[in-house]
Amino acid sequence: MMNIGLIGFGYWGPNVAKNLHLNPEIKLKWICDTEKDRLNKAAEIYINETKYTSNYKDILNDSEIDVVAIALGTSAHFMFAKEVLLSNKHVYVEKPFTSSVEEAEELKKLAAKLQLKIHVNHIMVYHPIIKKIKSLIDSNEIGDILYIDAMRMNLGQIRNDVSAMWDLAVHDLTIIDFLANGQEPKQISSMGENFYNPKETLSFLNIKYQTFISHIQSSWISPLKERKLIIVGSKKMIVFDDMKHSEKLMVYDKGVDVISGSNVEYDDYAVKTREGDIWIPFIKQEDALYNSIESMRLSILNDVDTLTGPDQAIRVQRILEQADSKMNK
Repeated sequence: MMNIGLIGFGYWGPNVAKNLHLNPEIKLKWICDTEKDRLNKAAEIYINETKYTSNYKDILNDSEIDVVAIALGTSAHFMFAKEVLLSNKHVYVEKPFTSSVEEAEELKKLAAKLQLKIHVNHIMVYHPIIKKIKSLIDSNEIGDILYIDAMRMNLGQIRNDVSAMWDLAVHDLTIIDFLANGQEPKQISSMGENFYNPKETLSFLNIKYQTFISHIQSSWISPLKERKLIIVGSKKMIVFDDMKHSEKLMVYDKGVDVISGSNVEYDDYAVKTREGDIWIPFIKQEDALYNSIESMRLSILNDVDTLTGPDQAIRVQRILEQADSKMNK
């Protein structure tokens, strides 16, 4: 049994607590929050199975705790994660990992030195549909990736600790990093506006990787909620629409063929579009957050790296920092 303490029971913390509680191999021993009303709410759900405190050091001082889960604002991640590591406990932390690459690298070095694990909840990597897309790409079902178009938009929640790009595009960047096996970008450009907020509430991020290009749109000020990923391959095309109630993943046997030879009417070649069947793969329903937590548990139990550890988080945050530096330039 793995004992875990949770710091933060605000916006996202209740979801983390629920999935920790559902795992039969995990005991949610502590919940910490500075707001008494939140602790009272937690106590109504978990009754006597969990201890409650407004002082996070109660968790750090508990020698039975194996992992501390941090569900706080991004600016607090570095300080709390560092204290958790120094108390000889593994770290689960929400995205973005930290506020800067410098902070992320310091935590990575500290965890390695202390032989502890850091699991960053890049939740979309554990989504069953993303896992299916990964298998389609790895099996060459869609051919070479030509481009990826991602849209993640809604009205609110406008945050003042990070921009819409750091809040929303981080999901798509981790998906792309996972699908492309950590491929590094060659060129980055970005554009955005900070409507109603000190940080950008709307952004457009363009990235040229080694073998494909991507476009990521993030917005907190859209009238429609969109969660869509389009992947165009040299053989087939994929559309993942996470807002649909069913048939979220569709594989299109569509493409473009280049025809050459003596019968071609144009100078050297002709381009012909190809239409084919639409395939809707069966996807077993799974909870991505539960999968993420279970991946963390197994990585600690078996002393192996998690899929979404500091290395991936640092690659993603490098892109975000470069995009910030190039914003509107």
